[in-house]
Amino acid sequence: MSEMTMRTETPQPVRLSDYRPPTHTIDEVALTVRLAPQKTLVSARLKVRPNPKSDAGPDAPLVLDGEAIELRGIMLDGVPLAQGDYAVTDESLTIARVPAGPFELEIETACNPEANTALSGLYRSNGTYCTQCEAQGFRRITYYPDRPDVLARFTTRIEARRSDAPVLLANGNLVDSGEIEGTEKHYAVWEDPFPKPAYLFALVAGNLAVFEDSFTTMSGREVALKIYVEPGKEDRCAWAMASLKSAMRWDEETFGREYDLDIFMIVAVPDFNMGAMENKGLNVFNDKYILARPDTATDQDYANIERIIAHEYFHNWTGNRITCRDWFQLCLKEGLTVFRDQEFSSDVRSRPVRRISDVRLLRSQQFSEDAGPLAHPVRPSSYIEINNFYTATVYEKGAEVVRMLHTLIGGQAFRAGMDLYFARHDGEAVTMEDFVACMAEASGRDLSQFFAWYEQAGTPRLIVTDSYDETAGTYSLTVAQETPPTPDQPDKKPLDIPFAVGLVGPDGQEMPLVLDGEGAMERPVLELTQREQTFRFRDVAARPVPSLNRGFSAPVRLETDLGDGDWLFLMSHDSDPFNRWEAAQIYAKRLLIRLAGDASSGAPLADAPDFAEALGRSLRDQSLEPAFKAELLGLPSETDLAGEIARNVDPQAIHDARRHLQASLGRALSGELQDIYERFATSGPYSPDADSAGRRGLRNAALGLIAMADGERGAAQAFEHFRTAENMTDTIAALSALTRTNRPERDRALDAFYAAHSGDHLLVDKWLMLNAAIPFPETLERVRTLMEHEAFSITRPNNVRALIGAFAGLNPATFNDPSGDGYRLLADVVLELDPLNPQVAARLSGSFKTWRMLEPGRRALAKAEIERIRACKTLSRDVYEIVTRILG
Repeated sequence: MSEMTMRTETPQPVRLSDYRPPTHTIDEVALTVRLAPQKTLVSARLKVRPNPKSDAGPDAPLVLDGEAIELRGIMLDGVPLAQGDYAVTDESLTIARVPAGPFELEIETACNPEANTALSGLYRSNGTYCTQCEAQGFRRITYYPDRPDVLARFTTRIEARRSDAPVLLANGNLVDSGEIEGTEKHYAVWEDPFPKPAYLFALVAGNLAVFEDSFTTMSGREVALKIYVEPGKEDRCAWAMASLKSAMRWDEETFGREYDLDIFMIVAVPDFNMGAMENKGLNVFNDKYILARPDTATDQDYANIERIIAHEYFHNWTGNRITCRDWFQLCLKEGLTVFRDQEFSSDVRSRPVRRISDVRLLRSQQFSEDAGPLAHPVRPSSYIEINNFYTATVYEKGAEVVRMLHTLIGGQAFRAGMDLYFARHDGEAVTMEDFVACMAEASGRDLSQFFAWYEQAGTPRLIVTDSYDETAGTYSLTVAQETPPTPDQPDKKPLDIPFAVGLVGPDGQEMPLVLDGEGAMERPVLELTQREQTFRFRDVAARPVPSLNRGFSAPVRLETDLGDGDWLFLMSHDSDPFNRWEAAQIYAKRLLIRLAGDASSGAPLADAPDFAEALGRSLRDQSLEPAFKAELLGLPSETDLAGEIARNVDPQAIHDARRHLQASLGRALSGELQDIYERFATSGPYSPDADSAGRRGLRNAALGLIAMADGERGAAQAFEHFRTAENMTDTIAALSALTRTNRPERDRALDAFYAAHSGDHLLVDKWLMLNAAIPFPETLERVRTLMEHEAFSITRPNNVRALIGAFAGLNPATFNDPSGDGYRLLADVVLELDPLNPQVAARLSGSFKTWRMLEPGRRALAKAEIERIRACKTLSRDVYEIVTRILG
């Protein structure tokens, strides 16, 4: 079904169980791409042969994928085919009779890059030609078996008018370039020596400036490094280049992986559906994840650039050299590579702070996904549109599964398993079974039960009870595991769960872990394999407080009988940094849920002196790094709290409870917060290093609570912070604090920010996001007005994510206004956007995924808007699948 046609039948799912090897495989691809804005001509010469692994037989037809392209000619072994020799539909080209041996196929197609608002395949934006082929965009360039288990060597010749596109880039190494005699055109030929699936193909052409450097690999090879950007933005590339070199060195030292081409290129473009794409040797990035300068980028931007640069580079081995057999194995490359980028960031920054950041993201995005109608396994069993499965479950939970594997078998065995994986499967398209088999072989462990993490959806619950026998000096932990039903999976098997624990004595000191009958534990990790298990520790001199799931060793929800006093105790004494933060989060969640209940019933909201006192002790603890203290001051998000409540959620009550607690803490800690604000003021040149960022982060977290505690004085201080800021981190922190107030300083600052930065689209997106996140009812009308603003275009994904995505995702109280106007706004945008860019429209429609948790009035209004979207007869597969699954 094409994106703009009437839907006459229900889209059918693709199932993992139906996988069959391709009937034919492609050994070599020679592309000639003659670029023109409205009609780009593509000549593809394919060396094809029957696939000996196929069970289709020697007479199988050749079926090639194709979408939104015009077929202009086709030749088989140099002989033109007549129209009766092949069949073309909206989605495919089929040649019924092909030779039983190898043959050469030449296909001529045309496409319209200028009209390609879907930004999939070859498109043109801001005068630059760009491709995005993952997951299934190559079929919008030429007819091809567009699946990841067809690997071919690509040679790409690009031709264009030099005045339109002076820079011509593609995968691999540059082997030829020059002028095309008698024309105003030039050409470049790129050759990629490594077989790759079509989703890794890339082409970029336009008027681009370059920032250059080089890297010497561990074997002594010199690699040219180039970052291409819009002219005039070269001075914003230094951090991205430094991050790339750091990632290259880390991958050599940590995993023994050396880069394999003569050149590594990155291109930054403003219009891109994703964050970045790992195309072999030519990564394409959303420019928000490349461009950074102290006056244009925040500390978080710098950290994101460092992380995403590393992630896409690490794909060179985990995704490119070894790729997925089919799209059901997406976590094979994404979950594994997220784990690798998390480890990289943990090594170059603060490991505890990075772990907290990763878990915050997992809980806010993936736990809610697991708890609703969009729940699916890390390796899904079916899909209608694969673009919808680039989810937090595949990425973040996929990384957690790899981390658990690392924990269970140990770092040494894990590295041996990775070495075996690279040696055995280089140049292949493989499955999760192949990856886990390497880990099993390297560790000598049976990992068959562990594999259920890939096949079973839902967030497990661990119910922990304890008992202490003072006479015997023994302490027992009983752990029961259960995973709630999810769509299509009502019954769950017990999982193999690594459960890191510690025992904290009454004096706040660690107690030894000596398992009864086994002796001292070499590693403080229990392994849960049954529905219920009891672990007894001996030589326990006094009743301890258990520190459970240390370091978040497994992505689970914990249910314990620990009381508020226990959590406050752990908050002050736990030696595991993550669990010290976790204790504060759990205490705050309990407190906020009680406050939300009071807010919903109209009861007065109480302050929290015990929590404030515990936070104050942590703020005064000189052993804690500033970045960690900043995390302690961050309360659980409104989304997290809604997920904890789970039924009949009142988003406004949650919001009111959270604002009240922030204001209460700001008042109770006013002395400590003001001291931090003054003591951590810095002067001199900006540096994005972790220590400097941590100090700014703590100071700005203090400012946020100060602003909440006293509306008039706090807004004045935040406005002065904005006025005197010397870097974008402090500027955005001041604006964020002001957006949570309803004071005139807020709009004065926002207006001044736009006036100063209206020419920079990245900063305009920050401005749109700040406006969308203002947590007051009038923001709905503000968002509608901004949709008509000169700064906003519905065809620019970053604009849509910044304004509409932020409104629906970062402003729960206003989006869930009891009038239903927020739901209507989102549905209107989804329906308008779907014909233009189905991928972005589908991701927006996912904002409805928690509608069943809402109280009845909001629930009915949200459901009506989801049904209105689904009733559209021209809905894309992307949006149709999401809203159908959301409705259940």
